[in-house]
Amino acid sequence: MKKLGLRAICHCAILVAMEVVLNRFCSIQTPFLKIGLNFIPILMGAMLYGPIGGAIVGGLGDLIGALLFPFGPYHPGFSICGALMGAVFGFFLYQNSRVFDNKNRVRFWRNMVVPVVANSVIFALFLNTLWISQLYDSKTYWGFFISRIPQELGMGAVKLIFIPILVPIARQLRKLGLVRYVDRTKVQVVKEEDAQE
Repeated sequence: MKKLGLRAICHCAILVAMEVVLNRFCSIQTPFLKIGLNFIPILMGAMLYGPIGGAIVGGLGDLIGALLFPFGPYHPGFSICGALMGAVFGFFLYQNSRVFDNKNRVRFWRNMVVPVVANSVIFALFLNTLWISQLYDSKTYWGFFISRIPQELGMGAVKLIFIPILVPIARQLRKLGLVRYVDRTKVQVVKEEDAQE
């Protein structure tokens, strides 16, 4: 995994701003449920820059949005979960990841279903429900959990629809030269040649 350069950091900052706008102004929110398209910038950050980019967009987007445009009390667990969700998407959707096959095709089960289910179950249902029950000083964790299942099923299906739409967009951005990848094998060969001289 390469370090993010200045251009990548600028792109991630734009995606963070998009995530804040989509999350805070273009979504339906109640204290317990949230339906929106704020996952799109997180997916793009993950596809373009891997786990680091996905984590930056997911974590900072939630943190900045919560601090500038609060919707109820803030809990740092939401930002941590946002960063971890972005990292999981980055691990499974980043083209240079080892999860891709030799032809760099996005596989439905391996690259799409696994990260969506993992994020929905582990982070959105179990952990975010825990943070909600802590914030509202409630002993009804399982009540919140059960009420959030339909939301996560619906949002998981929406994510599965959007991932195949966003993958060609990410590839087109690479072809246009807006996002540059460094081939790890070429970098290692060059370093070995320099070391031998």
